[in-house]
Amino acid sequence: MLVFAERSLYESIRRQAVTEQARRAGAIVVMGAAEFDGNPSPVYRDRLDHAFDLEERGLAPWIITTGGSGGDRHFTEAGVGRDYLIQKGADAAKILMETRGQTTYQSVRAAAQILHKLQAHTCIAVSDGFHLYRVKVMFAAFGITAYGSPVPESPIESDPTLRMFYSLREMANLTLWQLHIRV
Repeated sequence: MLVFAERSLYESIRRQAVTEQARRAGAIVVMGAAEFDGNPSPVYRDRLDHAFDLEERGLAPWIITTGGSGGDRHFTEAGVGRDYLIQKGADAAKILMETRGQTTYQSVRAAAQILHKLQAHTCIAVSDGFHLYRVKVMFAAFGITAYGSPVPESPIESDPTLRMFYSLREMANLTLWQLHIRV
């Protein structure tokens, strides 16, 4: 039975990874990724570009960028994301930041608090596909319905070895989270 449960979780992660669910929602939440000296990493830039495109389609009134400093004393992922979106032409007044999260759990929890303050109960979660199943489960735990919107042409999702590694890692991370080990 355990083998079936593991296969089912892996299949759920993979199914979500390739399912576009973007629709009208209270906000677009961009899951952070690395930044380097004030510039988004290629993975983060792809997430931000996708969020920008969703906002341009008028799917949400707000964009929430997430991610703390990751050890950088000068920049946060959320701040770098906000600056990048503004440079692309996004309205600065529509961008909110969650700047403390060092883990997916911390970022989702803080983003959910922002959504509750906005009286929003839905969001479009933007990340690489492998990450979205866990993000959606975590948002649901905070009373938020998240619609997954995977980054098109993600370099991680395009490489079969990386895709499998990151999907298996998501299985472990979700299992740890369900055991109340917050990652």
